[in-house]
Amino acid sequence: MVDLYATLWTFALAGLTLLLTWLLAMLASWLIGRFMQQSSPQVTSGARRLGAVMVWLIGSILAIQELGVSPLILIVVIALVGFAALIAVREPLGNYGAKYFTDVYTPFKVGDTIRVQGYAGKVIAINAITTVLLADNEQLISVPNSVFITDIVVNTTPQAWKEVTIPISIGPSVDLPAFESELLKHLSKLRLRLDRQFPPLLSTKSRTSQSTDLTLTVMLRRPEERDAVTVEVNKRVAEVLEHTRTNRR
Repeated sequence: MVDLYATLWTFALAGLTLLLTWLLAMLASWLIGRFMQQSSPQVTSGARRLGAVMVWLIGSILAIQELGVSPLILIVVIALVGFAALIAVREPLGNYGAKYFTDVYTPFKVGDTIRVQGYAGKVIAINAITTVLLADNEQLISVPNSVFITDIVVNTTPQAWKEVTIPISIGPSVDLPAFESELLKHLSKLRLRLDRQFPPLLSTKSRTSQSTDLTLTVMLRRPEERDAVTVEVNKRVAEVLEHTRTNRR
């Protein structure tokens, strides 16, 4: 009977550890979101997910320890599998990671005309691995996304400096129509810094059951304000996201 109680107590402690891990993961995600309010929503979303995963990893190891099982074997297996996976997919992973950063920091989009590594053409597609250009001679040029991190990219589209594109990812807890309405209302306060002929445009890139990827496009009045306006827009996007999440609760 004593052994049964001890076993039940051990499992209860492990369950309590997992419950605390869940609470700490939510807290870590919220704190990261608050700390990175002025960053791109897409970068912030990735950082929040990474923070939650790290908390869950630590919590799972502690729960395994509570059960009397050494977590060393689990850690070694995870490390070996992760290392082997990184070696196997290092090239596509590099391109995929570059795509993540070019979404945020590279000033071109589908429809723009760019020049990179001696190649030039109109951007007709951007996927997880490559960016596809259509050259003047109608040849298709596939450029690995990692190139845009290491090489100089020239956007030859007329008045390309005016356009600022902000990627946004929202979860199922956010009401999209309410978010769009509230965001455009907030952006109207920046009208003195934006081109009045081209109002802010929010478009949907993709939608799944877990998230919706959006693109916010604003047009600047002065090129020297590009960084300042980008920071201000990201801040307002984060505020609206937090507000709409709170209202849904």
